[in-house]
Amino acid sequence: MKSSIELTNQFSVKGLVSFYKKYELDIIRITNKYAQLDLSLYGAHVLSYIPNNADDLLWMSTLSDFENGKAIRGGIPLCFPWFGPHSTEAALPQHGFARLSIWNLEEVTQLNDDSTLIKLSLQSSAETKKYWPHDFHGELSVIVGNELQVNFTIKNEDTKTFKYTSALHSYLKVSDINEVAIEGLKNTDYYSGFGDIVQKQNSELLAITKEENRRYINTSATCVIQEHGNKKCIIVDKKGSRVTVVWNPWQETCKQIKDIDNDGYKSFVCVEAANYYDDYIELKPGAQHTLSTTIKLK
Repeated sequence: MKSSIELTNQFSVKGLVSFYKKYELDIIRITNKYAQLDLSLYGAHVLSYIPNNADDLLWMSTLSDFENGKAIRGGIPLCFPWFGPHSTEAALPQHGFARLSIWNLEEVTQLNDDSTLIKLSLQSSAETKKYWPHDFHGELSVIVGNELQVNFTIKNEDTKTFKYTSALHSYLKVSDINEVAIEGLKNTDYYSGFGDIVQKQNSELLAITKEENRRYINTSATCVIQEHGNKKCIIVDKKGSRVTVVWNPWQETCKQIKDIDNDGYKSFVCVEAANYYDDYIELKPGAQHTLSTTIKLK
């Protein structure tokens, strides 16, 4: 792992690329003509995306931990190689080890349209094999432009086929959850929480009026988060995913989550691109899969 000084010497560009410490974590900041983005090398975790002349589209908890061994609460956590709790070993970390790992910064490139590309990588190691026994190569590529593009690729470098589940656990910032409605999921089947009963959303819009943990299946639809109070709309698109998760803990559950303020649920909703249920990923040796999300203002 390179030091902050080494990262600065190799990748820093005046007025475009800089580095800073958030407690013990190294953060890269991109500032270009479109937006400002902060990305933690710990977890390959997008912390914020602020388009010019707009507020941050991502939500970050004021109580989030920023230290090795603990998950960051907010932004876009990476869930891999399992989504949610481990299927057989409850002691293993929620949502896998990718968001708890130090990733290597491989590239920062200014593209022809003046957007900025960042690439990070994670290689299987003795440490990752404590949790998951397979050889793999992970890459996160982020494009900072007039939209935020996040692409999460896993390549099988093992001698055997393996399976995994994953998600880009995007927290979208809103002014008031009571003013939010989500478009794009009409007539889509979903599971509530980790239940096994399939339900269907019949309404055009999903209003968030209570705790929601919906796992929509067989959908690749674009979602639009409408916020009536300030007429803001956030578009969330995806590729490489047939499951969309919509989550808000609401009041009672929020009180039980130590790294979210008691009223933190009022200012975010998660709309996540996931590979889960029957949409788990099975890769033969040498094969790869990319899970992507794109977030922008309408």
